[in-house]
Amino acid sequence: MLPYRIIYAIVLIVVLANACTNAKQKNKKNKSSIQFRALSKQEKKELHHKADVFFSTTLKNNFSGGFLVAKNGEIIFEAYNGYSNWNTKERLTAQTPLHIASVSKTFTGVAILQLIEQKKLQLEDSIQQFFPTFPYKGITVQQLLNHRSGLPNYLYFLDTAWKQNNLIQNQDVLNYLITHQPAVYAYPNRVFHYCNTNFVLLALIVEKITQQSFPQYIQHNIFEPLEMKHSFVFSIADTLKYTPSFNYNNQPFNMDKFDAVYGDKNVYSTVQDMFLWDKALYDTNFISKAILQKAFTPYSNERPGKKNYGLGFRLYIDNRDTTIYHNGWWHGNNSVFTRLIKDTATIITLGNKYNRGIYSSRRLATIFSNRNIDKELEE
Repeated sequence: MLPYRIIYAIVLIVVLANACTNAKQKNKKNKSSIQFRALSKQEKKELHHKADVFFSTTLKNNFSGGFLVAKNGEIIFEAYNGYSNWNTKERLTAQTPLHIASVSKTFTGVAILQLIEQKKLQLEDSIQQFFPTFPYKGITVQQLLNHRSGLPNYLYFLDTAWKQNNLIQNQDVLNYLITHQPAVYAYPNRVFHYCNTNFVLLALIVEKITQQSFPQYIQHNIFEPLEMKHSFVFSIADTLKYTPSFNYNNQPFNMDKFDAVYGDKNVYSTVQDMFLWDKALYDTNFISKAILQKAFTPYSNERPGKKNYGLGFRLYIDNRDTTIYHNGWWHGNNSVFTRLIKDTATIITLGNKYNRGIYSSRRLATIFSNRNIDKELEE
Protein backbone atom coordinates (compact mmCIF):
# COMPACT_ATOMS: atom_id res chain seq x y z
CA MET A 1 0.00 0.00 0.00
CA LEU A 2 1.36 3.45 -0.99
CA PRO A 3 2.23 5.90 1.78
CA TYR A 4 -0.39 8.57 2.51
CA ARG A 5 1.90 11.39 1.33
CA ILE A 6 2.44 9.76 -2.07
CA ILE A 7 -1.32 9.18 -2.53
CA TYR A 8 -1.99 12.81 -1.58
CA ALA A 9 0.66 14.01 -4.08
CA ILE A 10 -0.88 11.91 -6.88
CA VAL A 11 -4.38 13.24 -6.16
CA LEU A 12 -3.04 16.79 -6.08
CA ILE A 13 -1.31 16.36 -9.45
CA VAL A 14 -4.51 14.97 -11.02
CA VAL A 15 -6.61 17.85 -9.64
CA LEU A 16 -4.12 20.46 -10.85
CA ALA A 17 -3.91 18.82 -14.28
CA ASN A 18 -7.71 18.84 -14.64
CA ALA A 19 -7.83 22.45 -13.53
CA CYS A 20 -5.25 23.43 -16.15
CA THR A 21 -7.17 21.54 -18.85
CA ASN A 22 -10.44 23.22 -17.89
CA ALA A 23 -8.74 26.62 -17.84
CA LYS A 24 -7.29 26.03 -21.31
CA GLN A 25 -10.70 24.98 -22.63
CA LYS A 26 -12.33 28.04 -21.05
CA ASN A 27 -9.69 30.35 -22.51
CA LYS A 28 -10.13 28.76 -25.92
CA LYS A 29 -13.88 29.30 -25.69
CA ASN A 30 -13.47 32.91 -24.61
CA LYS A 31 -10.77 33.70 -27.15
CA SER A 32 -12.19 35.23 -30.29
CA SER A 33 -11.34 33.89 -33.74
CA ILE A 34 -12.21 37.21 -35.41
CA GLN A 35 -9.48 39.05 -37.28
CA PHE A 36 -10.64 42.34 -38.81
CA ARG A 37 -8.52 44.72 -40.85
CA ALA A 38 -7.74 47.75 -38.71
CA LEU A 39 -9.28 50.98 -40.01
CA SER A 40 -7.03 53.93 -40.73
CA LYS A 41 -7.56 57.18 -38.85
CA GLN A 42 -8.78 58.77 -42.08
CA GLU A 43 -11.31 55.99 -42.69
CA LYS A 44 -12.70 56.29 -39.18
CA LYS A 45 -12.86 60.07 -39.45
CA GLU A 46 -14.77 60.01 -42.73
CA LEU A 47 -17.20 57.28 -41.63
CA HIS A 48 -17.78 59.01 -38.29
CA HIS A 49 -18.59 62.28 -40.05
CA LYS A 50 -21.08 60.66 -42.43
CA ALA A 51 -22.82 58.80 -39.60
CA ASP A 52 -22.90 61.95 -37.47
CA VAL A 53 -24.47 63.98 -40.27
CA PHE A 54 -27.08 61.28 -40.83
CA PHE A 55 -27.96 61.05 -37.16
CA SER A 56 -28.20 64.82 -36.72
CA THR A 57 -30.21 65.53 -39.87
CA THR A 58 -32.35 62.40 -40.32
CA LEU A 59 -32.68 60.31 -37.19
CA LYS A 60 -32.31 62.51 -34.12
CA ASN A 61 -35.59 64.40 -34.46
CA ASN A 62 -38.25 62.70 -32.29
CA PHE A 63 -35.82 59.83 -31.60
CA SER A 64 -35.52 58.26 -28.16
CA GLY A 65 -33.02 55.44 -27.99
CA GLY A 66 -29.52 54.34 -28.91
CA PHE A 67 -27.77 54.37 -32.28
CA LEU A 68 -24.48 52.65 -33.17
CA VAL A 69 -22.53 52.17 -36.38
CA ALA A 70 -19.48 49.90 -36.58
CA LYS A 71 -17.02 48.76 -39.22
CA ASN A 72 -14.41 45.99 -38.97
CA GLY A 73 -15.15 45.40 -35.32
CA GLU A 74 -14.70 49.07 -34.38
CA ILE A 75 -17.41 51.46 -33.26
CA ILE A 76 -17.22 54.48 -35.54
CA PHE A 77 -20.25 56.34 -34.19
CA GLU A 78 -22.74 56.02 -31.36
CA ALA A 79 -25.30 58.39 -29.90
CA TYR A 80 -28.13 58.42 -27.38
CA ASN A 81 -31.16 60.64 -27.24
CA GLY A 82 -34.38 60.96 -25.27
CA TYR A 83 -35.50 59.42 -22.00
CA SER A 84 -35.64 55.97 -20.47
CA ASN A 85 -38.84 57.21 -18.86
CA TRP A 86 -40.72 60.08 -20.46
CA ASN A 87 -42.81 60.62 -17.32
CA THR A 88 -39.87 61.15 -14.97
CA LYS A 89 -37.56 62.59 -17.68
CA GLU A 90 -34.78 60.20 -16.72
CA ARG A 91 -32.18 60.41 -19.48
CA LEU A 92 -31.49 57.38 -21.62
CA THR A 93 -27.85 56.20 -21.49
CA ALA A 94 -25.58 53.56 -23.01
CA GLN A 95 -26.54 51.25 -20.13
CA THR A 96 -30.32 51.51 -20.62
CA PRO A 97 -31.72 48.16 -21.85
CA LEU A 98 -34.49 48.52 -24.43
CA HIS A 99 -36.95 45.94 -25.75
CA ILE A 100 -35.58 44.79 -29.13
CA ALA A 101 -38.87 43.16 -30.21
CA SER A 102 -38.49 40.66 -33.08
CA VAL A 103 -34.72 41.06 -33.21
CA SER A 104 -35.04 38.69 -30.23
CA LYS A 105 -35.62 35.91 -32.77
CA THR A 106 -31.93 35.99 -33.68
CA PHE A 107 -31.07 34.85 -30.14
CA THR A 108 -33.73 32.13 -30.13
CA GLY A 109 -32.45 30.90 -33.48
CA VAL A 110 -28.84 30.71 -32.30
CA ALA A 111 -29.89 29.01 -29.04
CA ILE A 112 -31.46 26.23 -31.13
CA LEU A 113 -28.34 26.06 -33.35
CA GLN A 114 -26.14 25.70 -30.27
CA LEU A 115 -28.18 22.68 -29.19
CA ILE A 116 -27.93 21.24 -32.69
CA GLU A 117 -24.17 21.71 -32.58
CA GLN A 118 -24.17 19.82 -29.26
CA LYS A 119 -26.19 17.04 -30.97
CA LYS A 120 -29.11 17.47 -28.58
CA LEU A 121 -31.57 17.87 -31.45
CA GLN A 122 -31.67 18.07 -35.24
CA LEU A 123 -33.26 20.42 -37.74
CA GLU A 124 -35.30 17.49 -39.06
CA ASP A 125 -36.82 16.65 -35.66
CA SER A 126 -40.60 16.88 -35.54
CA ILE A 127 -42.43 18.91 -32.89
CA GLN A 128 -44.00 15.70 -31.60
CA GLN A 129 -40.57 14.55 -30.40
CA PHE A 130 -40.81 17.29 -27.78
CA PHE A 131 -44.59 17.64 -27.40
CA PRO A 132 -46.18 14.25 -28.27
CA THR A 133 -49.78 15.52 -28.20
CA PHE A 134 -49.12 18.44 -30.54
CA PRO A 135 -51.91 18.08 -33.11
CA TYR A 136 -50.26 19.67 -36.17
CA LYS A 137 -48.33 16.98 -38.06
CA GLY A 138 -45.33 17.18 -40.36
CA ILE A 139 -43.69 20.29 -38.85
CA THR A 140 -39.96 20.22 -38.15
CA VAL A 141 -37.64 22.38 -36.05
CA GLN A 142 -36.26 23.84 -39.27
CA GLN A 143 -39.73 24.90 -40.40
CA LEU A 144 -40.24 26.74 -37.12
CA LEU A 145 -36.93 28.54 -37.59
CA ASN A 146 -37.56 29.59 -41.19
CA HIS A 147 -41.28 30.38 -40.81
CA ARG A 148 -42.49 27.58 -43.07
CA SER A 149 -44.58 25.71 -40.50
CA GLY A 150 -47.89 27.18 -41.65
CA LEU A 151 -49.02 27.56 -38.04
CA PRO A 152 -51.43 30.33 -37.03
CA ASN A 153 -50.10 33.37 -35.19
CA TYR A 154 -50.89 33.31 -31.47
CA LEU A 155 -51.10 37.12 -31.39
CA TYR A 156 -54.20 36.81 -33.54
CA PHE A 157 -56.01 33.71 -32.27
CA LEU A 158 -55.46 34.54 -28.59
CA ASP A 159 -56.28 38.21 -28.95
CA THR A 160 -60.00 37.57 -28.49
CA ALA A 161 -59.92 33.98 -27.22
CA TRP A 162 -57.96 34.67 -24.02
CA LYS A 163 -60.55 35.44 -21.34
CA GLN A 164 -58.41 35.06 -18.23
CA ASN A 165 -57.02 37.95 -16.21
CA ASN A 166 -53.50 36.52 -15.95
CA LEU A 167 -50.75 37.14 -18.48
CA ILE A 168 -50.26 34.62 -21.27
CA GLN A 169 -47.09 32.50 -21.05
CA ASN A 170 -45.41 30.23 -23.59
CA GLN A 171 -46.98 27.09 -22.14
CA ASP A 172 -50.41 28.70 -22.48
CA VAL A 173 -49.82 29.15 -26.22
CA LEU A 174 -48.86 25.48 -26.57
CA ASN A 175 -51.82 24.33 -24.47
CA TYR A 176 -54.27 26.36 -26.55
CA LEU A 177 -52.87 24.94 -29.79
CA ILE A 178 -53.28 21.40 -28.43
CA THR A 179 -56.74 21.92 -26.97
CA HIS A 180 -58.44 24.19 -29.51
CA GLN A 181 -56.44 23.56 -32.71
CA PRO A 182 -57.02 26.90 -34.48
CA ALA A 183 -56.92 26.68 -38.28
CA VAL A 184 -53.54 26.60 -39.98
CA TYR A 185 -52.38 29.26 -42.39
CA ALA A 186 -50.88 26.67 -44.76
CA TYR A 187 -49.60 23.10 -44.87
CA PRO A 188 -46.00 22.66 -43.67
CA ASN A 189 -43.23 23.80 -46.00
CA ARG A 190 -45.62 25.10 -48.67
CA VAL A 191 -44.94 28.83 -48.23
CA PHE A 192 -43.08 31.36 -46.12
CA HIS A 193 -45.41 32.82 -43.49
CA TYR A 194 -43.84 34.99 -40.81
CA CYS A 195 -45.38 33.76 -37.57
CA ASN A 196 -44.47 34.52 -33.95
CA THR A 197 -45.90 31.19 -32.78
CA ASN A 198 -42.90 29.42 -34.32
CA PHE A 199 -40.42 31.11 -31.99
CA VAL A 200 -42.62 30.72 -28.93
CA LEU A 201 -42.47 26.96 -29.55
CA LEU A 202 -38.71 27.07 -30.15
CA ALA A 203 -38.21 28.69 -26.73
CA LEU A 204 -40.24 25.85 -25.20
CA ILE A 205 -38.06 23.31 -27.03
CA VAL A 206 -34.96 24.92 -25.51
CA GLU A 207 -36.55 24.56 -22.08
CA LYS A 208 -37.56 20.95 -22.74
CA ILE A 209 -34.06 19.92 -23.78
CA THR A 210 -32.01 21.89 -21.25
CA GLN A 211 -34.37 21.69 -18.26
CA GLN A 212 -33.70 25.40 -17.75
CA SER A 213 -35.99 28.34 -18.27
CA PHE A 214 -35.39 30.03 -21.60
CA PRO A 215 -34.27 33.29 -19.92
CA GLN A 216 -31.72 31.33 -17.85
CA TYR A 217 -30.39 29.46 -20.87
CA ILE A 218 -29.88 32.64 -22.90
CA GLN A 219 -28.27 34.35 -19.91
CA HIS A 220 -25.78 31.54 -19.23
CA ASN A 221 -25.00 30.50 -22.81
CA ILE A 222 -25.12 33.76 -24.77
CA PHE A 223 -25.20 36.92 -22.67
CA GLU A 224 -22.61 35.93 -20.07
CA PRO A 225 -20.03 34.36 -22.45
CA LEU A 226 -20.28 37.41 -24.73
CA GLU A 227 -20.21 39.83 -21.77
CA MET A 228 -23.51 41.36 -22.80
CA LYS A 229 -23.88 42.81 -19.31
CA HIS A 230 -27.02 44.89 -19.91
CA SER A 231 -29.08 42.26 -21.73
CA PHE A 232 -31.76 39.92 -20.40
CA VAL A 233 -34.90 38.04 -21.41
CA PHE A 234 -38.03 39.49 -19.83
CA SER A 235 -40.43 36.96 -18.32
CA ILE A 236 -43.37 36.87 -15.96
CA ALA A 237 -40.93 36.97 -13.04
CA ASP A 238 -39.97 40.51 -14.13
CA THR A 239 -43.44 42.00 -14.40
CA LEU A 240 -43.13 44.07 -11.23
CA LYS A 241 -40.23 45.95 -12.81
CA TYR A 242 -41.79 46.31 -16.25
CA THR A 243 -40.27 49.20 -18.21
CA PRO A 244 -42.85 50.78 -20.54
CA SER A 245 -42.22 52.17 -23.98
CA PHE A 246 -43.99 55.28 -25.23
CA ASN A 247 -46.17 56.47 -28.08
CA TYR A 248 -45.91 59.60 -30.25
CA ASN A 249 -47.51 61.67 -27.47
CA ASN A 250 -45.06 60.46 -24.80
CA GLN A 251 -47.75 58.31 -23.16
CA PRO A 252 -46.61 54.90 -21.83
CA PHE A 253 -47.80 51.58 -23.18
CA ASN A 254 -49.14 49.58 -20.27
CA MET A 255 -48.33 45.91 -19.96
CA ASP A 256 -50.80 43.73 -21.87
CA LYS A 257 -51.63 40.02 -21.87
CA PHE A 258 -48.89 39.15 -24.39
CA ASP A 259 -45.99 40.79 -22.56
CA ALA A 260 -44.77 37.68 -20.72
CA VAL A 261 -44.32 35.55 -23.86
CA TYR A 262 -40.71 35.14 -25.02
CA GLY A 263 -38.75 33.58 -27.85
CA ASP A 264 -40.44 35.71 -30.49
CA LYS A 265 -39.65 38.91 -28.53
CA ASN A 266 -38.83 40.05 -24.96
CA VAL A 267 -35.05 40.39 -25.16
CA TYR A 268 -33.93 43.70 -23.68
CA SER A 269 -30.52 44.97 -24.74
CA THR A 270 -28.38 47.99 -25.60
CA VAL A 271 -26.71 49.00 -28.85
CA GLN A 272 -23.30 48.26 -27.34
CA ASP A 273 -24.39 44.76 -26.32
CA MET A 274 -25.91 44.21 -29.78
CA PHE A 275 -22.56 45.22 -31.26
CA LEU A 276 -21.02 42.38 -29.23
CA TRP A 277 -23.72 40.11 -30.68
CA ASP A 278 -22.80 41.18 -34.19
CA LYS A 279 -19.13 40.36 -33.58
CA ALA A 280 -20.01 36.99 -32.05
CA LEU A 281 -21.73 36.00 -35.30
CA TYR A 282 -18.34 36.23 -37.04
CA ASP A 283 -16.63 34.23 -34.28
CA THR A 284 -16.20 30.52 -35.03
CA ASN A 285 -15.16 29.91 -31.42
CA PHE A 286 -18.62 31.00 -30.34
CA ILE A 287 -20.55 28.97 -32.90
CA SER A 288 -19.19 27.07 -35.87
CA LYS A 289 -19.09 28.49 -39.37
CA ALA A 290 -20.88 25.41 -40.71
CA ILE A 291 -23.91 25.77 -38.43
CA LEU A 292 -24.13 29.53 -39.00
CA GLN A 293 -23.99 28.95 -42.74
CA LYS A 294 -27.24 27.03 -42.35
CA ALA A 295 -28.71 30.01 -40.49
CA PHE A 296 -27.76 32.34 -43.33
CA THR A 297 -29.06 30.10 -46.13
CA PRO A 298 -32.29 31.18 -47.89
CA TYR A 299 -35.10 28.64 -47.52
CA SER A 300 -38.07 30.32 -49.21
CA ASN A 301 -37.36 30.16 -52.91
CA GLU A 302 -40.85 29.60 -54.33
CA ARG A 303 -40.83 33.26 -55.36
CA PRO A 304 -37.75 34.59 -57.15
CA GLY A 305 -36.14 37.65 -55.62
CA LYS A 306 -33.41 38.97 -53.35
CA LYS A 307 -35.46 38.91 -50.13
CA ASN A 308 -35.50 35.72 -48.11
CA TYR A 309 -35.36 34.21 -44.63
CA GLY A 310 -32.80 31.90 -43.03
CA LEU A 311 -33.00 30.36 -39.57
CA GLY A 312 -33.94 33.26 -37.32
CA PHE A 313 -32.47 35.90 -39.65
CA ARG A 314 -33.85 37.89 -42.57
CA LEU A 315 -31.68 37.91 -45.69
CA TYR A 316 -31.19 40.26 -48.59
CA ILE A 317 -28.94 38.67 -51.19
CA ASP A 318 -27.46 40.34 -54.24
CA ASN A 319 -24.18 40.04 -56.12
CA ARG A 320 -22.53 42.91 -54.28
CA ASP A 321 -23.14 41.93 -50.67
CA THR A 322 -25.37 39.85 -48.42
CA THR A 323 -27.30 41.72 -45.77
CA ILE A 324 -28.22 39.65 -42.73
CA TYR A 325 -30.68 41.54 -40.60
CA HIS A 326 -33.77 41.63 -38.46
CA ASN A 327 -36.01 44.46 -37.40
CA GLY A 328 -38.63 44.65 -34.72
CA TRP A 329 -41.64 46.48 -33.35
CA TRP A 330 -43.50 45.96 -30.08
CA HIS A 331 -45.62 48.64 -28.41
CA GLY A 332 -43.46 51.79 -28.61
CA ASN A 333 -40.23 49.94 -29.36
CA ASN A 334 -38.66 49.86 -32.81
CA SER A 335 -35.39 48.10 -33.53
CA VAL A 336 -32.94 47.71 -36.41
CA PHE A 337 -30.11 45.17 -36.53
CA THR A 338 -28.41 45.29 -39.93
CA ARG A 339 -25.23 43.36 -40.77
CA LEU A 340 -23.42 44.06 -44.05
CA ILE A 341 -21.34 40.93 -44.40
CA LYS A 342 -18.80 41.75 -47.13
CA ASP A 343 -18.35 45.20 -45.66
CA THR A 344 -18.08 43.74 -42.12
CA ALA A 345 -20.21 46.64 -40.97
CA THR A 346 -23.25 46.90 -38.76
CA ILE A 347 -26.01 49.45 -38.12
CA ILE A 348 -27.92 49.12 -34.84
CA THR A 349 -30.81 51.31 -33.72
CA LEU A 350 -33.00 50.70 -30.68
CA GLY A 351 -35.83 53.01 -29.68
CA ASN A 352 -38.37 53.16 -26.86
CA LYS A 353 -40.69 55.81 -28.34
CA TYR A 354 -42.67 54.67 -31.38
CA ASN A 355 -40.97 56.04 -34.46
CA ARG A 356 -41.01 54.33 -37.86
CA GLY A 357 -38.23 56.69 -38.89
CA ILE A 358 -35.89 54.38 -36.99
CA TYR A 359 -36.00 51.98 -39.93
CA SER A 360 -34.44 54.67 -42.13
CA SER A 361 -31.12 54.12 -40.33
CA ARG A 362 -30.51 51.33 -42.84
CA ARG A 363 -29.80 54.02 -45.41
CA LEU A 364 -26.35 54.30 -43.86
CA ALA A 365 -25.33 51.22 -45.82
CA THR A 366 -24.47 53.70 -48.58
CA ILE A 367 -21.46 55.02 -46.62
CA PHE A 368 -19.77 51.63 -46.85
CA SER A 369 -20.44 50.42 -50.39
CA ASN A 370 -22.75 52.96 -52.04
CA ARG A 371 -25.66 50.51 -51.83
CA ASN A 372 -29.09 51.90 -51.06
CA ILE A 373 -30.95 48.95 -49.55
CA ASP A 374 -33.33 50.90 -47.31
CA LYS A 375 -36.42 50.34 -49.47
CA GLU A 376 -35.48 46.71 -50.15
CA LEU A 377 -35.47 45.46 -46.56
CA GLU A 378 -38.52 44.40 -44.60
CA GLU A 379 -39.57 46.44 -41.61
